[in-house]
Amino acid sequence: MQKWFSAFDDAIIQRQWRANPSRGGGGVSFTKEVDTNVATGAPPRRQRVPGRACPRREPIRRRRGARPGGGGAGGTPGETVRHCSAPEDPIFRFSSLHSYPFPGTIKSWDMSRKRHHLIPETLGVKRRRKRGPVESDPLRGEPGSARAAVSELMQLFPRGLFEDALPPIVLRSQVYSLVPDRTVADRQLKELQEQGEIRIVQLGFDLDAHGIIFTEDYKTRVCDCVLKACDGRPYAGAVQKFLASVLPACGDLSFQQDQMTQTFGFRDSEITHLVNAGVLTVRDAGSWWLAVPGAGRFIKYFVKGRQAVLGMVRKAKYRELLLSELLGRRAPVVVRLGLTYHVHDLIGAQLVDCISTTSGTLLRLPET
Repeated sequence: MQKWFSAFDDAIIQRQWRANPSRGGGGVSFTKEVDTNVATGAPPRRQRVPGRACPRREPIRRRRGARPGGGGAGGTPGETVRHCSAPEDPIFRFSSLHSYPFPGTIKSWDMSRKRHHLIPETLGVKRRRKRGPVESDPLRGEPGSARAAVSELMQLFPRGLFEDALPPIVLRSQVYSLVPDRTVADRQLKELQEQGEIRIVQLGFDLDAHGIIFTEDYKTRVCDCVLKACDGRPYAGAVQKFLASVLPACGDLSFQQDQMTQTFGFRDSEITHLVNAGVLTVRDAGSWWLAVPGAGRFIKYFVKGRQAVLGMVRKAKYRELLLSELLGRRAPVVVRLGLTYHVHDLIGAQLVDCISTTSGTLLRLPET
């Protein structure tokens, strides 16, 4: 920029001195040209470069504004009309409307301003999208809400599949999917069990497979189904005695022989009747698990469905799958209990890793 201004100053200085070849002896003298417009206050006239001829147009002798072959308004007849010369070089024009000393730079400045507006849109920082309301994760509940988690999971149980003959069953692992803190979940479930609100049963296919059933649902289904099926049989009385005396007084997961015979007054034959009715299952010699009559079909559906849903994640690319994509797929035929029911089990049992991403919850098989 400094070089450009220095060249401009040199050009002005050179134009102030004009060559005078009239000096005798073949010499050339330089005389300083004085601009007569300065004294009069007129705008300065552009200086001509020495040695450069400026062609001029010949005047057209015609009346101003007159048409060829006819009279026109303006001017006097025979007045010489001169064409105005070309406008001055824009680099030397000054305008009161702009504050630029060199209007020739207006174009480049305008282009720079346009580039200034275009750069942020292409190369600049991208605009951040406004975040909408964050949706709550369907697989996470409030800490300490084990009772609410059990009630919510009960709604997923397909009662129509078992013709309403089986009470709704929820696994402990499914509760862990809604209550991440397992210590809090176990403590809350223990309190519900001691209060007699829920019953915990051993499903048998795994040592940690504990089913949770509301006590009222258990009594209703056993009375409606087992007693009707046992009507007229010798073990009907043993079942009624068990529901009336054992369930309200004891909320344990298993029962010992001394407890059954001495505390509740059951004979060995009556305990055998309870096993045949499906109320108890053999744990080992001298102890029994609390059971749900008719739960064998549920256990078969559950085990096959768990393996099928786990296989869907295993067959996915990189052995990972978005939760929304998994729930949007068509469930295999063996998944009789529903995809959502099994997804809660997979997450709570830690058979898959649950990862939060910008696209949603991602299910990934753990590395072995």
